[in-house]
Amino acid sequence: MESGNGIRVGLLMSRVRVEEKLLLHELEARGAEVVRFDDRDFKLDLSGPSPDMAACDVFLERCINHLRALYTLKLLNDWGLPTVNSYEVANTCGDKLLTSAALEKNGVPTPRTILAFTPESAIEACEELGYPVVIKPPVGSWGRLLARINDRDAAEAILEHKVTLGSFHHGAFYIQQYVQKPGRDIRSFVVGGTTICAIYRASEHWITNTARGGQASNCPITPEIDRLSRAAAASVGGGVVAIDLMESAEGMQVIEVNYTMEFRNSIDTTGVDIPGKIVDYVLQVGRANKERKLALAGN
Repeated sequence: MESGNGIRVGLLMSRVRVEEKLLLHELEARGAEVVRFDDRDFKLDLSGPSPDMAACDVFLERCINHLRALYTLKLLNDWGLPTVNSYEVANTCGDKLLTSAALEKNGVPTPRTILAFTPESAIEACEELGYPVVIKPPVGSWGRLLARINDRDAAEAILEHKVTLGSFHHGAFYIQQYVQKPGRDIRSFVVGGTTICAIYRASEHWITNTARGGQASNCPITPEIDRLSRAAAASVGGGVVAIDLMESAEGMQVIEVNYTMEFRNSIDTTGVDIPGKIVDYVLQVGRANKERKLALAGN
């Protein structure tokens, strides 16, 4: 168990949910000095960090809003302040297209995905993949706005809606092969390059997210789950991430990587102290940075 004595941890958050309460309790129990930063109060001057931010040894990002998290991490990292996770990890994981591209680049098995920019090319992509296909918003969470498309008529209707909505993220179409899974998927948790635990998420619906009613149960970490989870985490830059995997006829595949994951339903399910593992890693990063600063000051 990593001691937090002498380490100042900045906690970036939107509100204190169950996960943040657990992390705060763990940090304070280790003797860390915790400084809370509510993103609703942020006024970030691009010229440099405020004194209370500059005094932190490490930041743990737990913002709900992806854009707030992304911009804050960008500035903190540009100022030389270490964060868990980094801007690069958040940027890659926060965009499903960038995640899929990273997985493909690093040879991690993942469903075939096609990017299209017009409704006409998107229809061609759907028919090239073969129905059913899945269309996802590149940026989104909790299984929202996913659509399983079973035929051309449905594809034309969904694409028309997206074009009519007309927002920035509806300017590109992320179209993925539909994976027939056995009524469940797997979420694994990787902290500092180690797969610490995993859960099954079972549902009669094709979307198995626990936020959508999926039921969690413990999933033993097999060598395959461990290998793919660590490879997926490394592909996006490491840190503290959750990996979504699916069992398929072609073997296990990685679907997504999440950088500010919820874990409240996975602690009792797996018997693993997830907040404790996260805090261990955060304090290691903070201690390394503090020692680096002390060494520089001594030169």
